[in-house]
Amino acid sequence: MCGIVGYVGSQSALEVVTAGLKRLEYRGYDSAGVAVLADGGLAAAKKAGKLVNLEKDLTERPLPTGTTGIGHTRWATHGGPTDANAHPHLDNAGRVAVVHNGIIENFALLRAELAERGHTLESETDTEVVAHLLAEEFSSCADLAEAMRLVCRRLEGAFTLVAVHADEPDVVVGARRNSPLVVGVGEGEAFLASDVAAFIAHTRSAIELGQDQVVELRRDGVTVTGFDGGPADVRSYRIDWDASAAEKGGYDYFMLKEIAEQPKAVADTLLGRIDPAGSLTLDELRISVADLREVDKVVVVACGTAFHAGLIAKYAIEHWTRIPCEVELASEFRYRDPILGPRSLVVAISQSGETMDTLMALRHAREQGSKVLAICNTNGSTIPRESDAVLYTHAGPEVAVASTKAFLTQLVACYLVALYLGQVRGTKWGDEIRAVIRDLSHISGAVERVLETMEPVRELARSLAAKNTVLFLGRHVGHPVALEGALKLKELAYMHAEGFAAGELKHGPIALIEEDLPVVVVVPSPRGRSVLHDKIVSNIQEIRARGARTIVIAEEGDEAVVPYADHLIRVPATPTLLQPLVATVPLQVFACELATARGNDVDQPRNLAKSVTVE
Repeated sequence: MCGIVGYVGSQSALEVVTAGLKRLEYRGYDSAGVAVLADGGLAAAKKAGKLVNLEKDLTERPLPTGTTGIGHTRWATHGGPTDANAHPHLDNAGRVAVVHNGIIENFALLRAELAERGHTLESETDTEVVAHLLAEEFSSCADLAEAMRLVCRRLEGAFTLVAVHADEPDVVVGARRNSPLVVGVGEGEAFLASDVAAFIAHTRSAIELGQDQVVELRRDGVTVTGFDGGPADVRSYRIDWDASAAEKGGYDYFMLKEIAEQPKAVADTLLGRIDPAGSLTLDELRISVADLREVDKVVVVACGTAFHAGLIAKYAIEHWTRIPCEVELASEFRYRDPILGPRSLVVAISQSGETMDTLMALRHAREQGSKVLAICNTNGSTIPRESDAVLYTHAGPEVAVASTKAFLTQLVACYLVALYLGQVRGTKWGDEIRAVIRDLSHISGAVERVLETMEPVRELARSLAAKNTVLFLGRHVGHPVALEGALKLKELAYMHAEGFAAGELKHGPIALIEEDLPVVVVVPSPRGRSVLHDKIVSNIQEIRARGARTIVIAEEGDEAVVPYADHLIRVPATPTLLQPLVATVPLQVFACELATARGNDVDQPRNLAKSVTVE
């Protein structure tokens, strides 16, 4: 969840690290801090609040210039967002500095042991114990990498650690267990970070770190070992986007930029999916076609917005493959003893590829003998590496905490997975699959058309900024869209918002309807499934008769909804299963504009961080 940067080279470490932290502030903004090695010592600064507070402090009280340093933006777990709890944490002698992402589960025991040995700990964090343990181990071995290996063998939980020591001024050491950490390799310099965005301005050459590995950075190279000290296998790769992709590009917020990027993101996710023989392909497949033909159940595991993508995937998978599909919250999955086996295919959806709940669900599935297929936006992250197959979404970096383009590309990926299963199992003919791919290829233009007509939606959102509640209704694939619309409003506007299946309205939720209550209704196409359309039109009449203010999302040409819509939002006509790709976009714009009108920071909503890397 937190943002971590480490640097060793010939540039000013403080400048490199703080620039990297700016790119990673979406991962945590409760506090920020830096440490620099200079003049034979270690200097640190840290402040509660956003990174700008630290920058102001550094202007008033500059640190000495050095070429080795580390930095951190925090999303608080142990201890509140205070100066004292901000990272880096130092040992009592001020020679070791540590930054940390994750949770050290046995920190209370370790803290008590340190106190018994005379250490004074000044924060409430689990991180500070690591600084003191490293100091103890370094005093014996005089090797920071070895000290880190020794300490890591004592730690329980999920963590990324990055440390420096004043006695080794040209070394940065990192360690990884169940939490993201990537290496950047430049000319005479090296980087460590939670995300490649931190160093993309300097190098596009990266190294994946595996589970339980320690990395030692020096100007002239990088050494990776296991926690046991043995050599470790690593994979180098090249980052396929540049620094400009992580900049706002003239937009006031990253979220606005990312909403606008959705047509391109959808198109990019579809690129190269059909091979020369006309068959659909995935990015990485380590599952045999024979095994896929034996699959008798698909289970989708995901969290938050990705879970809503999974709910839509269920409709496509079952319709196109006739395989039963379950959709599970990854955070609950392994705790309910799910029924899995070698013929189960688990689809794990995660934008970052580091979502801890989803990662642990994936590992549980593999322990039960199931195959795992990952849908992910981040090349080289943990979830794709530990899966048997991968489909990358190619959305590019998504910085805003609330997911937009990642969600649409996850939907595209889910449709592709469903079609691929239909292809290998023979439930869809090749021409049928290519017809759906053609429909998908038109979605990019349809999303573009939606974005061109959003000013009335923005005006509506501004007019509702003082409301306390908005409800969302949908049927069929419109139900997950309603859930996603409500989630966006919760995340960004901090207001009560709920999504319901419209058919459940009379089973309780209709009691919530009162005069002038805004209710957003996602209307299915009148073509094909006209029964569902007729039923939801009846729902609109029912809530409007009770005073609701109806905000209706309907496809172009649907005239049946016009008499009952106080506000009508048109989207292009699409095949039924694909409608979420266009119907979701107005809800993103609506939530973003309403939150902005309420004075909220839509890129960094309170209490949230981009990647949930702890359980």
